[in-house]
Amino acid sequence: MKPFSKKIEKDEKTPLLKIRSLRKVFPSQKGILSANGAGAIAVNNVSLDIYKGETLGLVGESGCGKTTLGRLTLRLIEATSGQIYFDDKDILKLKRKELDLLRPRMQIIFQDPYSSLNPRFTVEQIVGEALLTHKRANKKNLGEKVRDLLEQVGLPGEYAKRFPHEFSGGQRQRIGIARALGLSPEYIVCDEPVSALDVSIQAQIVNLLKSLQEKNQLTLLFISHDLNVVNHLAHRTAIMYLGQIVEIGLTKRLSQSGDHPYTQLLLSAKPSINPREKTKSLPNIGEAPSPLAPPSGCAFHPRCPEANERCKKESPALIETADNHFVRCHLYD
Repeated sequence: MKPFSKKIEKDEKTPLLKIRSLRKVFPSQKGILSANGAGAIAVNNVSLDIYKGETLGLVGESGCGKTTLGRLTLRLIEATSGQIYFDDKDILKLKRKELDLLRPRMQIIFQDPYSSLNPRFTVEQIVGEALLTHKRANKKNLGEKVRDLLEQVGLPGEYAKRFPHEFSGGQRQRIGIARALGLSPEYIVCDEPVSALDVSIQAQIVNLLKSLQEKNQLTLLFISHDLNVVNHLAHRTAIMYLGQIVEIGLTKRLSQSGDHPYTQLLLSAKPSINPREKTKSLPNIGEAPSPLAPPSGCAFHPRCPEANERCKKESPALIETADNHFVRCHLYD
């Protein structure tokens, strides 16, 4: 079994992002400290690669650190320690002017299509703001460029003169996607972009993202808690628990038979539209521990039906259990 770090170095694919030993600790309220006295550990020593032209799904429970990890890769929030290489440049070391030059290549689609759009701006102002800031358009051709972006996401160009309150949730999210596409980025963080939408609209947005990803060879980090959505869109999937990646591999394999006990529990909880499909009954595993007081050893051991004494004392490494498939669990060590 090979350590994860060595496998990365040997992979023939080209990573657009290389994340190494990334850690984020949020200062806690006065008088409340984590087990190590530092605060809430949101991202705990994460290392992974995101390859050019792929969609990487990031799945986990609420509060596991998914959104924090996504925003760290864009440097929307500052990391406590670690490295994030974008085309071999450590963005955590870039100065303000250098980072501003890199910004057009990295964009984000937010979760809430209502709060992410300024209600006082028209669609043309919302989508066109970045175009003007980065000099990708001027006042004369701005309207034409915004209309073209709206048509790319399935909205009529004349909607550019309307305000956000005139649109449904699905239409608002299409506007958010158009805004993210405006600067022709290479990498987009999709932060649960369909979780606030009706199921029928979710399918439309997911299909739109899939089409845009293939057409423009975009690299996507798709954050979600819905395995069915991720299975439809992602090439690879990473499972996150309490700030750590506990399993990562090809989506097709992981969605059929996850190796980590936490992945297996997520798969057994996944709803099915097939009434004949048998589902396993879930054991009562309780609530996730607080990031202010993470457990010793394996982070999942207090809830794991397979836990033993070693799990309580020793933190497992991320090891390879199959080709390009990695699991953080003592059962495979």
